[in-house]
Amino acid sequence: MDLSSAITAVVSTLRRRPGDLLPFYLLSTAIPIIARTAGFLSLAAVYVHLEVSGRLAEAQAAAEGADLTPPDLGDPGEFAGEEPDPDAFDEAELEAWLEGIFPVIEPLLSPVAIALLALGIGASILIAAGSYAAISAGQMRAVFARLRSERGLTAGIVGVRRHWLTFLGLYLTEFALWIGVILLGTLAIGVGFVINPFVGAAVALGVFLIGFVVLVAIRILFAFAPAAVVVDDAGVAGSLTGAGGFIRSNPIDAAAYLVVAIGVLVGASSAASALAFVGGGAAVALAAAVVVAPALDLLKTVLYGDHRGAVDPVDPPEARVRDQFVGGIRRGWREMAAFVRVTPGLHLFTVAIAVGFGVLGWLAAAPFVDVFSTSIEARLEGHFPPSATLEFFGNNWTVAISTAMAGVALVIPAISSVAFNGFVLAGVAALEENLEVLIAFVIPHGIFEIPAIIISGALGVHLGLVAWRTFRGRTGREAFADAMENAFWVLLGVGILIAIAAVIEGFISPYYWRFLL
Repeated sequence: MDLSSAITAVVSTLRRRPGDLLPFYLLSTAIPIIARTAGFLSLAAVYVHLEVSGRLAEAQAAAEGADLTPPDLGDPGEFAGEEPDPDAFDEAELEAWLEGIFPVIEPLLSPVAIALLALGIGASILIAAGSYAAISAGQMRAVFARLRSERGLTAGIVGVRRHWLTFLGLYLTEFALWIGVILLGTLAIGVGFVINPFVGAAVALGVFLIGFVVLVAIRILFAFAPAAVVVDDAGVAGSLTGAGGFIRSNPIDAAAYLVVAIGVLVGASSAASALAFVGGGAAVALAAAVVVAPALDLLKTVLYGDHRGAVDPVDPPEARVRDQFVGGIRRGWREMAAFVRVTPGLHLFTVAIAVGFGVLGWLAAAPFVDVFSTSIEARLEGHFPPSATLEFFGNNWTVAISTAMAGVALVIPAISSVAFNGFVLAGVAALEENLEVLIAFVIPHGIFEIPAIIISGALGVHLGLVAWRTFRGRTGREAFADAMENAFWVLLGVGILIAIAAVIEGFISPYYWRFLL
């Protein structure tokens, strides 16, 4: 199959039944929330330990008499091209400040607290690696199924259990090879410079050129290995053998994929960098997760699958893109409204979690009201409505999607996300210098944004319950796939609420109250 035909197959597959493929890519946004659950549990354990042992009270007492504001360590003139002030950095002042805050920090650094934090960090890393491997396995199996006109989500659910260890092995093997090549190159350069500076320079040039070629070869081999896993139902060794055979037999297709992948990634990175100046980085990151990633996976799978004679790509839908988009928006709104109507209990439970942890956040921040402060008016300085609107939309929709999809990991991560947001928002409100202004700022867009986050939390709980029933064998994979596909459309409806909230937060919320308060 030539590259043009492969790209046509990619576009056709993405347009035809996106709800049967993209939920697995939405899942990738939930990996941080799933992984940080272990960290939250460790922090909760640390808090309980410090509270029970009296160390927290000791630290709070020390904080009341300490100046926690750090000294000015730099001179602005240094960054403006002016001569730096030699007296701007006062070492004695810094030492005095450190000595002043040490009594605040010292009670918190107990061996038990440090051990609990280390355990939480280690568990988070392991969970993140395992989740990434499992979700990647589901994504690739779903992609392969869609290229065979089969149901993608059902195949993806099977792929998670069947291939996650293989994918984890592939990622660890590639990581080890990269580290090995880098260490060997560094060692060779070091030996060269020990012999002679000229020899070292020559060796460095050779290592750079050879190392670059080797690392590119490793990356292209491991790029097609995941496709080989699902197409050939192979393990680590078998997938690498299959990928190597494909590259040898189809060097032009492999090179074309590499060029396209690099071009797409460079384009996405450039767009993210450009929009970062106007606050659109979150929106680009979300687009990369749910459009760029599946497109590249489809491209390499259709190329490898055609090499094996194992794919039969779908034809493009007859509907126009514009009609599909409008129809999708309407369906998303209908599915969201229907989900809210049929799950009132889940929504009340989510509200209770958010409010309960909001109260805890307010109480936890209370002892620090006279020590720290926040200001909504200060945060709004330099506010530029168009860029802020784009950033609010991208960030908040990502939070909603990740909260909902994290529920697949048996409910707890979704609940932890709702609890975390309630705790943090209430804590920030408790420290606000002018609470009246903060409330006035939040009300207009909060009418839409808060329900959107509650719906996403309830959706996460719902997905977790379905996942648990599937795990226990009480329901089938088709029911789980139905729930994931429905979640895709509900989240599209949630995106409409968040888009409305973002426009209001960008253009109205920062300004209207100035004429009233």
